[in-house]
Amino acid sequence: MTTSPRVRFAPSPTGYLHVGNVRTALVNWLFAKKMGGCFILRIDDTDMERSRAEYEDAIREDMSWLGLSWEEEARQSARMARYGEAKEQLIRAGRLYPCYETGEELEIRRKVQVSRGAPPIYDRAALKLTDAQKRQYEAEGRRPHWRFLLNDNDVAWDDLVRGPVKYEGRHASDPVLFREDGVPLYTLSSVVDDGDMKITHVVRGEDHVSNTAVQVQIFEALGFAVPRFAHLALLKLKEGELSKRIGSGGVRDFREQGIFPLALNSYLAKMGTSDAVELAESMDALAESFDFAKFGRAAATFDQEELNRLNARLLRQLPFKDVQGWLWGQGVEITEAFWERVRANTMALPQVKEWWELVSQPITPKIADPEFCRKAAELLPGGEWNDASWKEFAEAVKTATGRKGKELFMPLRLALTAREDGPELATVFKLLGREKAEKRLLGQAA
Repeated sequence: MTTSPRVRFAPSPTGYLHVGNVRTALVNWLFAKKMGGCFILRIDDTDMERSRAEYEDAIREDMSWLGLSWEEEARQSARMARYGEAKEQLIRAGRLYPCYETGEELEIRRKVQVSRGAPPIYDRAALKLTDAQKRQYEAEGRRPHWRFLLNDNDVAWDDLVRGPVKYEGRHASDPVLFREDGVPLYTLSSVVDDGDMKITHVVRGEDHVSNTAVQVQIFEALGFAVPRFAHLALLKLKEGELSKRIGSGGVRDFREQGIFPLALNSYLAKMGTSDAVELAESMDALAESFDFAKFGRAAATFDQEELNRLNARLLRQLPFKDVQGWLWGQGVEITEAFWERVRANTMALPQVKEWWELVSQPITPKIADPEFCRKAAELLPGGEWNDASWKEFAEAVKTATGRKGKELFMPLRLALTAREDGPELATVFKLLGREKAEKRLLGQAA
C-alpha cells in the first residue's frame, strides 16, 4: 500500500449531502489523513438538468463544517473536452461503438431475453450494422449512443473491504459511455478523472461494485494504472435506505438540530467497524485509529438515538463560548450563568432554547384547577433551588392533596409552562426559581 495515497470524494450537486455520502467522504479523508495523502473534492456536475449551484455551494459548506478540508478541487463540467478526447481514443482502439436503438426497442429485447431465460445483456447488434444502415438511421434523425466493447476476460481485484472479488466478463453488458446528446456518463467520466488525477485508491459504496468490474477495463483501455478499490457496506436508516432527495439523514438537518461535527464524525467513522462507537477526542484521533481491515461487509443501521448520545456527551463538556454562536443564531440570548445551570441536563442545544424560552420569556399560565394550584403555591420550597427541589415539592403537594400521577403533574405543568408536554419539569422548575413559579401557579403572567 502506498504511503502517499490520492483519494477523492465526487458528489453530484443534485441534492444536499446525507450521512451516506458524508460517510464515504469521511472514510476517504481519514485514510488520506492517516497516510499523509491528498484528499480531492470533485464535483460531479455532468447532469446539467438536475445539478444546481445552490447544492454545489451547500456541499462545500457542509464539508467545511464537518472539518473535511480538501487539498485539490475539480468539477467535471469543466472537463468535457477531455472526455471527448477519451472518446476518440476508445473509438480508434476499437473499444467504443455507436448504437442506434431507442429505449423502447432495447426494452423489448430485454423482455424477450428474460422470457427465454437468457441474461438481459446487450446483444451487440449494433456491431453488425453496415455503413449504409448507419446513414439511414442518421437520416431518420436518430443520433447514436456509444457503448464500450468489453472483452470476455474475468475482472478480479483485492478489495480493501470485501476481499477478493471476481467478475466474469462474458456475463457483463457493454455499458453506455456517451448519451445521444454527447454527454458522458459516470462510468466514463469517473475513470478519466481518476486516471488524470492519479487517484491511487477509489473508496465508495458497495453499490458501485458492478461499476468497478466494468471500469477496470476502461482504465486499462485508456492506458491508466488501475487504482485499489474499497467498497463500503451501505448505511440504512431504520425506516429504509438513505436518500439525499427525500431529506432523510441530511447534514443540514443535523446542523439545525445542534449536532456537533465531531459527534457526527465519531459516529460515522465507527459504524460498521469492529471498533466501539465512542466519542473521539479529535479528528486526528479518528484518523489515527482508521484501518480498512476493521470494516465489515454487513450493512449498518444509522440510529439517531446513538448519535444523540454521543452529541450529548460532547455537549456537556463544552464551555459556553462553543455553544453561544449556535444559540444566539437561534435568537436565544442565553448567558453563561444559564448555560452552567442547564449543561449537566442537556441532551441537545434545541433543548436549551426550549428551556430558555419557557423560563426567560413571559407566558400566560393555564390554570386547570385554581384551588389545587393555589395550594401548590403555598408549598413551594424556600431557599436556593437545586436538582432535588422538584422532587421535594412534588412529594409535598402529593401528601397535601392526595393526588398522584397525571392528576398531580398535569395541572402543575400547565401552570408552570402553559403546555401539556415539553421539557422535564424538574429542570424547568429549578430554572424558574420561587418568584416566577409562584406567580405562574397563581395564574399571573411571568
